[in-house]
Amino acid sequence: MQLPCYPDFAPLVLDMQAEIQPLLARLPDGVSEFTFANLYLFRKRYAYRICLAQDADKTGGHTALAGASGGNTIIISGERDGKKFFETPSLLPPKKILLSLFKTHDYWKCIPDSTLNSNKALIEQCGVEITEDRDNFDYLYLRTDLAELSGKKFHKKRNLVNAFLNMYIPQVEELTEDKIPLALKILERWRLDKGEEGDYTASKEALDLFSVLGLQGNIYYINNYPVGWCLGESLANGTMFGIHFEKGLDEYKGIYQYINQNFAASLDERYVYINREQDLGDEGLRQAKMTYRPIGFVRKYMGKIAGGG
Repeated sequence: MQLPCYPDFAPLVLDMQAEIQPLLARLPDGVSEFTFANLYLFRKRYAYRICLAQDADKTGGHTALAGASGGNTIIISGERDGKKFFETPSLLPPKKILLSLFKTHDYWKCIPDSTLNSNKALIEQCGVEITEDRDNFDYLYLRTDLAELSGKKFHKKRNLVNAFLNMYIPQVEELTEDKIPLALKILERWRLDKGEEGDYTASKEALDLFSVLGLQGNIYYINNYPVGWCLGESLANGTMFGIHFEKGLDEYKGIYQYINQNFAASLDERYVYINREQDLGDEGLRQAKMTYRPIGFVRKYMGKIAGGG
């Protein structure tokens, strides 16, 4: 499906995957939001709409797409908490389009370091004020740290995993199409136990479209009873793996620590880093993510026109 050109936006649909996914897969920062799967699965929550930027210069009757080396400049429009935002995951659009976007949106969201570093002059020319968006920083870990849990700094996590293994004899299998019904049963039980929706809708759709979206994960059993699963995908040109969903039954104490450690150990060694996404400003979640000793963050920023409120 061909994407519309700015200023026309279209709702994000599955047929756009073939055009969008290759552009996002090459992004260097490893921003967890900037995969087709993540955008599609949360399209309803953020009312995502999408288009390609086009240059004002027309030659030979054709409109040239903006961006260096003929690259396509994706623009994503979304809404959250009554505010409209836009995102530019690949290349930046021309100055006049960037300024135009600020007239129809409240802020520019999810700006990675690579965009700031390579577009300082344009951002300054547009009078954009940049601020850190700490609540949306992705937590970045060494895969070997999570897989091995070695050293004093991980002794509490290691103890929880060992206690789990002393109590149970888990079985682990790669999550494949035939096991999706079992994973869905875990998800339904998870929702019932939590008493809230959380990311249930996106998780269910991720399982339903597991193969189509190119996701990868494991499913976990105790006494042949399914008790947990996790799903994610490759980021940053295959050097990073992003964990999008992780579900377990709380009655099995230590299940999440075990899934975290086991899945990291099962990943291909080409993945240097594991991205466990953001804390969204939840203090309890922030503390939990920090206990795994991140080596850094995938930093994201927000932009507003100076004096624009």
